[in-house]
Amino acid sequence: MSLLNKNDSIALVSNSNGLDLSMIDKITELEYILKQLNLQTITSKSLFKDDNNKTFSAEIRAKELMKFYNDNDIKAIFDLSGGDLCNEVLRYLDFSKIKNSNKPFFGYSDLTVILNSLYSKTNKVNYNYQLRNLIREDGENQIKNFTNTILLNKDNSLFDFDYKWIQGRSMEGIVVGGNIRCMLKLAGTKYLPNFENKILFLEALSGDENKISTFIEQYIQIGAFNNLKGLILGHFTEYEGSNSNPPIEELILGKLNNDKLPVIKTNELGHSPNSKAIAIGSNIQLFS
Repeated sequence: MSLLNKNDSIALVSNSNGLDLSMIDKITELEYILKQLNLQTITSKSLFKDDNNKTFSAEIRAKELMKFYNDNDIKAIFDLSGGDLCNEVLRYLDFSKIKNSNKPFFGYSDLTVILNSLYSKTNKVNYNYQLRNLIREDGENQIKNFTNTILLNKDNSLFDFDYKWIQGRSMEGIVVGGNIRCMLKLAGTKYLPNFENKILFLEALSGDENKISTFIEQYIQIGAFNNLKGLILGHFTEYEGSNSNPPIEELILGKLNNDKLPVIKTNELGHSPNSKAIAIGSNIQLFS
C-alpha cells in the first residue's frame, strides 16, 4: 500500500531552525515538483524565519505541527528543516492525538529528535528522509524513487540502500536512531527510545575524530550498545569527506570492542543528495 495517493494534501513544516528567507525560490521549485506529482502542498506559517530573520517560537512551531496532525485532509507531514532547535517543541506536542492521527512524518538530521520521540511515545513508524532531496543534485533519481515507492507502491527503491558488511552476516530488529549528535538530545528524557534488541542507525553531517569519539562514548555510557541487534553506520559527511583515518567503522568499533555485534556501512543514508530513506520504528531484516 502506498503511503500517499494522487491528489493527497501534504504539509511542509519546520520544527528545527526556520528556513532562511533566501530559500523561498527553492521551496517554490519543490512545491512545483510536488504539484507535478499530483500532491497538494500546505505550508506552515513557521516554515521560514520571521521578518526579523528569527525562527518562530517553539510554541508556534508545535502549534503548527499539531494543526496538521489534527487536520484530516493532511495525509503526511514533511519537515524541511534542520539545525539545533527541534527538541524545543517536544513538551508542547500532544502525542495521544498524534498517535490517533496515524499519518507519517518525514524529516532528517535534527528531526531525529522528533522521529525517535514519535516512536517512543506512539509506537508508530515514521521516516528519516529529507524531501528537499527532490531539488538537490540527485533530484531526478530522488523524484523517481519517491514516486515509485511513496506514491505508486511500485517498488521499494527509496528504502533500498547499498551497504557492506563490517561484522556479522545478518541482523533483524526495530530501527531507532538517526543523526549521531541530535539523538543524544533525548538522553535522560522520557522521549528516548529503549535500545534493547533494537538496530541502531547513526549518521552525521559534522564531526571530526574527537567529536565522533565523544558521541560514541556517551552512547556507551547510557547503555545504548548493551543489547543491540545490529548497528547501521550511514554517511559521516565531514569525517569521511576529509579522508580521516581510521575509517569511521574502525573508529567506532575500536571503542565498542564488540566483535559479535552485526554492523553494516552505507553511504546512502545521511545528508548526501543521493540519500535514501529509512523507517524509524520499523522492523528491518538484512542478510548477506
